[in-house]
Amino acid sequence: MDVGAVLIAITGVAGTLGGALLTQRGADRARKRELEMAHAIQEARENRELRGSCYTQLHRDARQFATALSRHLYVMRDRTLGPEDVSALEGTKDAYRDRWSEALMIAPDAVIVPAHELNEALTGVYGQIKRLEQGNPRPGETLQSAAEAQHALWSLISVTRVAMRRDLGVTADAGEEVTRRTALASSSNPVVPTRDFAE
Repeated sequence: MDVGAVLIAITGVAGTLGGALLTQRGADRARKRELEMAHAIQEARENRELRGSCYTQLHRDARQFATALSRHLYVMRDRTLGPEDVSALEGTKDAYRDRWSEALMIAPDAVIVPAHELNEALTGVYGQIKRLEQGNPRPGETLQSAAEAQHALWSLISVTRVAMRRDLGVTADAGEEVTRRTALASSSNPVVPTRDFAE
């Protein structure tokens, strides 16, 4: 038996087996990449759905809190507050606070920055109203100044809404500035809603 022929045969068999092994490894790697990509797509979809749900609820709760603050001011102007009035305001504040806490954990900075500004304004108006309610206002705090501050909340809610919609890919870049300018312009005249509180 010729040693050269045996070596050639062994090399041929090894090459065939090695090629099959390399092909199998390549296919396994491709399958693994496909599974990883499918998992990443699913995870991104779930994350977007979670953010969308949180943003929807945060927007709703911020609007309800702002509305409750307005209602509370009118009640303070018109009559003595009852326990149900205080309870209604506290309930909306608590719902908003819970949603804000959730957003802090899942929203990106592009949303947190305007939402934080809104949160500061909401809690600022709430604090001012509570001080007025308790008869312990700071210098310059009146029902009218609280009404003006409450009215300014709407533009901050609009700016936050645009940031949330942008994060979800809902708002087109071209219309964002138009939406923002329109929202800010609609809240630029505090005289209209606050004249009810003029002294």
